[in-house]
This record gives sequence, C-alpha cells and structure tokens, in this order.
Amino acid sequence: MVTGIDGLRVSPTDSLRDMIAVIDNNRRQFAVVVDESDHLLGVVADGDIRRAILRGATLDSLAIDIMNSEPKTALTTDSSVRIFERMVEDDIRHLPLLDRDGKITSVATMDDFVHPERMTTPVILMAGGKGQRLYPLTKDLPKPMLPVGGTPILGIILERIRAQGFKDVRISVNYLAEVIKDYVGDGSAFALDVTYIHEDAPLGTAGAIATQAGSITEPFIVMNSDLLTHVDLRDLMSFHRQNAAEATVGVREYVVEVPFGVVTVHDSLVVELTEKPLHRSLVSAGIYAMNPGVLGTLTVGEYCDMPTLLTDIMTAGKNVAAFPIHESWLDVGRPEDLIRARDEATGSVDR
Repeated sequence: MVTGIDGLRVSPTDSLRDMIAVIDNNRRQFAVVVDESDHLLGVVADGDIRRAILRGATLDSLAIDIMNSEPKTALTTDSSVRIFERMVEDDIRHLPLLDRDGKITSVATMDDFVHPERMTTPVILMAGGKGQRLYPLTKDLPKPMLPVGGTPILGIILERIRAQGFKDVRISVNYLAEVIKDYVGDGSAFALDVTYIHEDAPLGTAGAIATQAGSITEPFIVMNSDLLTHVDLRDLMSFHRQNAAEATVGVREYVVEVPFGVVTVHDSLVVELTEKPLHRSLVSAGIYAMNPGVLGTLTVGEYCDMPTLLTDIMTAGKNVAAFPIHESWLDVGRPEDLIRARDEATGSVDR
C-alpha cells in the first residue's frame, strides 16, 4: 500500500515552479526533496506551497527554503498496521519510508489504506447572474451554459466536482433558471444529488445562500459557476479546517505592469527610478469554504455581497483564511475570457 518515489522527486535547488509541476502531475499533492543518492532532505505538501505563497514566495523560490525539513518518517521494515497507526497518530496523509541508510524508497499515503467515500460536504454553485458583459451570447443562454469544448461551463464544473468525490450540490438560479434546470435536472446524469436555490431577485452571493441555514450542518463550499479551474476542492476544505477558520477565501495572484518608468520623488528630488514595475496583489478567486454558523448571520431575502459577509465575520473576531490557488484558473466573465477558455479546450494555447 505504498508508492515509489518516481514522479515525487525534487532536488533542493528546484524552484517552486518545478515543485508545483511535480505535485500537479503526480496527483499525490506531495513531493520529496532528496540529494543525488536519494537521502531524504525534506518534503513538500500542497499546504506547504500555499503557505509559502502567502509568505511572499515566488515561482523562483527554492525547494530548500520551502520544504518541511523535519518530516515524520517510518522504516520500510515497519508493518502496514504500524505505518497506518503512525499516520493516524500524527494526523498526516503522507509518510516517507526510509531504509536503514536514510534513503527514501517509497511513500505511504492515507488513501492507500482508507478507501475514500463520497463526501457529504455541500457545494453551492452561484449561477443566477445575467452575464451582461457577455451579451448577446447570454441573451438566450445563462453564462454557465455557454459551451467550452462542446460542453457547457456548468457541465465541466459538475464533472470535476463529482470526480473529487462530492455529492451534494446546490445551484443558485435566477436568470434563465429553466435552461439550467433542464440541463442538470436532479443531477443523476452527473452522479450527483442536485437541488436548487431560487432567487426571485438578485440577492448577492452571500444573500442567495441565506435560505440554506438549518439544512447545512457542516462546513460547505461556495463557488461561482463561471470558473474553470483544476483546484481540488478537497484541498480547500483541508486548508479551511487546518486554519481553524470561520470562512476561507480562495485567492489568486494578480499582476499589473505599469507601462512606464515610475519616478519616486521626495522634496522635489528624484530618489528612485523603476522601469515598468510590477505590482502584485492577491484577489478573490470566487471560491469559498465556510462554517455552517455563517448562514445564521444572514437574513433571508436581504441583499448581501460576499465582501460584506466576510467583513462582518472578521468584525466579530473570527478568522477568515486565504487559500492561495496556484492551479489553472480562469474566470469566464468577458468575451476574451471565453475565447481563451475555448482555445485552451482545443489546445490552441498553453494552460
């Protein structure tokens, strides 16, 4: 019940960019940092990468500066029972197995021991907007139903949600609601249980979910239904729990280049010249995890946008965490975004 280290291996001088590629490709959300003889130097899990990004790491940052240099380990001679017990005791999902010389030979994972069940975590998809920036394409089709690679955006999202093990999906609808309901139905075609939240008038992302108070009793996900992303929502939920947050916001780095040389002046004197500087910000990615108690703070039928709700949570002294998204992510909100999504689907451009 273990996997070899082929596809998991990185060197201490590999970049964050390299590590993301390794983790995305091996589907284990894990990498091992080794020397030339495969002696274990450290490990890098998905959460380590996201925390490094929040600390200001760039894609050129090195593995040796990001890795956990004191990971839990076991011996290759340990029994499967003992290996499983270690992972449970230490609350970890990956456990490197070393030989007597300290060389890593394989990695045990919790998924190898425990068959994942269909998760009960509710996923709320916001699909009620008019998509005005995409008009006239949205004259007869709601934005989530616009096709990309021959499949509606909403269909792509639902397939990815199902593949990640989620079952309970609730879709908030308003504009051209029947088009969405006719396509998705009860969700059985996607192997999902789908219900609908009806907005008689636009209520904002937070206001639309107010009616779910009482029917949701565990942490849940809210996601815009015009997003094409390969982020694993299970990682979002793990991050949310680990940070003891009341709400967690998916964030994405947004870079703006000033197209001119910037001049810094003090008392009429030039003190610095910077040619076309880059300004980096973290922006909301339209994906959230929340505790069920958040719903009780909302008023049914009252407009509330997500920034207002998150600000209220922080004002109440509760934690709002930021979950950095390094995976592919595209908000299909403008005509040029839709063109890019369709080009990516046909392989015309790099993702």
